[in-house]
Amino acid sequence: MNNRFADALTSMNRMYHAVGYSSILLMQAAMTFDPKDMDVAMKSLGESLHTCQRFRRKIGIMESLANLWHGQPADNLTEEEMHAELCCAEVLMQKAVLSFLDESIIGFIKGGMEMRSSYQIYKNCQAIEHTIKGEEKQKSTHVHFRGGVNMGIGSFNLILSLFPSRVLRLMEFLGFSGDRALGLSELREGATSDSLRSILSTLTLLMFHLYITVTLGTGDGNLTEAEALLKPFADNFPNGALMLFYTARIAVLKGNFTFAQEKFLACIASQEEWQQIHHLCYWELMWAYSFEQNWKEAYRYANLLCKENKWSQATYVFQKAAILSMLPEEEVTKLGENIVTLFRQVDGLRIRLAGKSIPTEKFAAKKAQRYSPLNPGKLVVPALEMMYVWNGFNVVGKRPELTENILSTLDKAEEQLQNDPAPSEYHLDDLCIVQLLKGLCLTQLGRLVQAEILSVFSQYGVWNHTVYPLVLDYVAASQFILFVRRMNYRDYSMESRLHFRIHATLNTMGSFEAKLPPSRTPA
Repeated sequence: MNNRFADALTSMNRMYHAVGYSSILLMQAAMTFDPKDMDVAMKSLGESLHTCQRFRRKIGIMESLANLWHGQPADNLTEEEMHAELCCAEVLMQKAVLSFLDESIIGFIKGGMEMRSSYQIYKNCQAIEHTIKGEEKQKSTHVHFRGGVNMGIGSFNLILSLFPSRVLRLMEFLGFSGDRALGLSELREGATSDSLRSILSTLTLLMFHLYITVTLGTGDGNLTEAEALLKPFADNFPNGALMLFYTARIAVLKGNFTFAQEKFLACIASQEEWQQIHHLCYWELMWAYSFEQNWKEAYRYANLLCKENKWSQATYVFQKAAILSMLPEEEVTKLGENIVTLFRQVDGLRIRLAGKSIPTEKFAAKKAQRYSPLNPGKLVVPALEMMYVWNGFNVVGKRPELTENILSTLDKAEEQLQNDPAPSEYHLDDLCIVQLLKGLCLTQLGRLVQAEILSVFSQYGVWNHTVYPLVLDYVAASQFILFVRRMNYRDYSMESRLHFRIHATLNTMGSFEAKLPPSRTPA
């Protein structure tokens, strides 16, 4: 919490220390995406698992094979053995995350088995917790066991609840559960406890409210709860990079972009040891300035990401080129950049995870194909289109004056398209994109009738073949979204993300419908 990352690593030994050590290395690997860091983290996780296994109950070979799948029996474990079970579950879950990143079907299968083993052990630990009574629960160390159960059961349920219904039914068939209310309840209990893992439960909830609900949902994260969860840690560690970062992220989602920019810069200045945290701030600063249409500053941080971060060079280069496309040509020349050259680099920078392309990179590469010919065409407002991809219109909508400015930019783009004396083959696609984005702005401004008129019921782009309803009454909207989900469209860009958002939207509509008075017509 005080940015002394190296000191934290050197102080780790024995069971809990081994788990803490490998957890920090896993965090580092996740932020760098460097194969060397991933190898170091996987090796450390293997050693941690071996350490934890030494504290588990000693059993025979046949029983050991059975428990590999079903977990240890819940009866008559000593307190140390109980904590060993919990630590094993954590390490297996972390190993599964890294295994999923292996570019092979074997890695994917291995990760799935480790994930199921982890969940089964957590379920066993939950059963143990339910059997503990009286004096055992009063022990000072029991709060740490309970906190671990909260975090594990809560995280699994919360994450799985995000999956579309078809996937969730399959996971439940395999023994998992995806109850969002249960997940949030368990994590809240863990976050407000005095356990070792309270900060981990807090960070999981912050990630859910501040990122997952924005990227994969409807952007309805609970900012009030996020602020309340963060406050005690921010008070105790005011210069902690993580605390400054999340303070800034909350400000972004509230529309306080200037304050957010100041906090992100303070986060960067707070430490030099983990450059990866700087890169997370660069990404956020890029968007904070994009929401203001301060394209020069947005370009500055997009350029830094291209130079320093290896996570997704294809996405960064496309984003950089998209931002430059919003500037006058003379400004781009002054910056020493060539937009066409940048777009042509995108496809060659793509990487693969678990043998598959990253959806955002695939989307960017398809868009960048327009620049492949000797006489390339131009994308229309590509930075604003990427803002939609990342659900940014829900964020900038908190600031009506900035939303009006974006609407003005879109009006100008539409006018140029309509007055184009020699329309390209992408002309209709470009008009549809502009009208879609205008509809989003009008929706955020509360001008719903105008937004409905602009609703795009034609194909969105040559490649995507996706229908986007913007503003409809409740019954029509829910029926239309169900229709979209059941359509036979396949293999279009960002397909998985659309299904996640459909799932989140239908859940939100279900909650809304339940709150309506019986006599009131949904609207």
